[in-house]
Amino acid sequence: MAARNDVENGQRRVDEEIREPLILPVKGEDGYSGQEEVKKGRNEERWMVYLSTFIAVCGSYEFGCCAGYSSPTQSAIRNDLQLSIAEYSLFGSLLTFGAMIGAITSGPIADFTGRKGAMRVASAFCVAGWLAIYFAEGVVPLDIGRLAAGYGMGAFSYVVPVFIAEIAPKDLRGALTTTNQLMICTGVSVSFIIGTLLTWRTLALVGLMPCAVLLLGLFVIPESPRWLAQKGREKEFEVALQTLRGKNADISEEAAEIQDYIETLQKLPKAKLLDLFQRRYLRSVIIAFGLMVCQQFGGINGVCFYTSSIFESAGFNPDVGTIIYAVLQVIITALGALLIDKAGRKPLLLVSAAGLVIGCMLAAISFYLKEHEMALTAVPVLVVTGILVYIGSFSAGMGAVPWVVMSEIFPINIKGVAGSLATLVNWFGAWACSYTFNFLMTWSSFGTFVLYAAINALAILFITKVVPETKGRTLEQIQASVNT
Repeated sequence: MAARNDVENGQRRVDEEIREPLILPVKGEDGYSGQEEVKKGRNEERWMVYLSTFIAVCGSYEFGCCAGYSSPTQSAIRNDLQLSIAEYSLFGSLLTFGAMIGAITSGPIADFTGRKGAMRVASAFCVAGWLAIYFAEGVVPLDIGRLAAGYGMGAFSYVVPVFIAEIAPKDLRGALTTTNQLMICTGVSVSFIIGTLLTWRTLALVGLMPCAVLLLGLFVIPESPRWLAQKGREKEFEVALQTLRGKNADISEEAAEIQDYIETLQKLPKAKLLDLFQRRYLRSVIIAFGLMVCQQFGGINGVCFYTSSIFESAGFNPDVGTIIYAVLQVIITALGALLIDKAGRKPLLLVSAAGLVIGCMLAAISFYLKEHEMALTAVPVLVVTGILVYIGSFSAGMGAVPWVVMSEIFPINIKGVAGSLATLVNWFGAWACSYTFNFLMTWSSFGTFVLYAAINALAILFITKVVPETKGRTLEQIQASVNT
């Protein structure tokens, strides 16, 4: 109870300070506004935050390379290695199984070795996986390589957003964390495009490049200050925080807040799996797990994996549709990154979920018309419009924001266990959705998209009632309000 009161009192003090107006001169002697000068100074001081984020999201780009590899290389790999459809299907699916293992273990690794250590481990698995694929002369090394790359991808999916959230100042945290999803989309899209120009072995070597940049960059950037504080490495914590905020920045207030919160958490016992379901953590667990379920069971991986076949079944050119799809998701994800710290997490999630419902219903109507041979000329237009509205809406919020919120709401003492489990839920949902999609489409194309529309409608209700707004608050403020 005393620990809880400490957190609540600290929360009130910080809230009072936030409410105090910041008075800046309207115009300086040199003709520029004081606000512009402060903003310019901040940007100059935050170059290490930007560099650290760039290095970290090389892991996100690697994620996209892994996810996008199998689509453009299918026919070439099957012909060169004489693989059956079943053997190639196993090769493709092993990525998800490897990611599940990576999700389970990445949290404890990140807690034990640090966020940078976990990224090194993930990179090592990806490098080993790509090399195994490159040198493969049969199905076994090919599958081993795919499993290893999947492990690295699953680890990156957890540790990258967590690392960025822990190093970013509160006014940039949403935008910088969203670059995780932007780089995943970019990696997938680039793999789709260059995969049509390169051999499958050369494309595997291209997948090594983000890992090389990441491994070299990790020698330059600092470790997460919050992880260092948790481990009691106070001098390194202060150096890392000062490096991230700039040599002239006053870090005393932020450092004190982090230290106070860490001290409060250290009075609590070390978290185990069952501890996640204690009352003090239950709300954050429900929020994170619920958002992961909403993200995956709304149909994204079914639509993503089988976009070409959806367009083809509707009578639209699948190559043109796929290129439009790839470009659109990168553009909308980039816009979402710009808006997340201005519009907020919750509004983006609600707009995104509403768009997903509309997109699903447009696709459902088109397949209903096709099944009943009504207005057949309108079917391709409706399908393309529905799918593009769907992917645009997903990219605007539901793709990136659940990862942002997950990285924000867990206290650092349970972040490893809880984050790993939330990532596992996400990857299980990805597998379940992609596995069942063809069965559902065989049952009823119309019914499949109505089902996804219903799930996304339930997501709107969940976001409205359960998910908090975390914009403009420190991690300590968020966690204190959610977990009390």
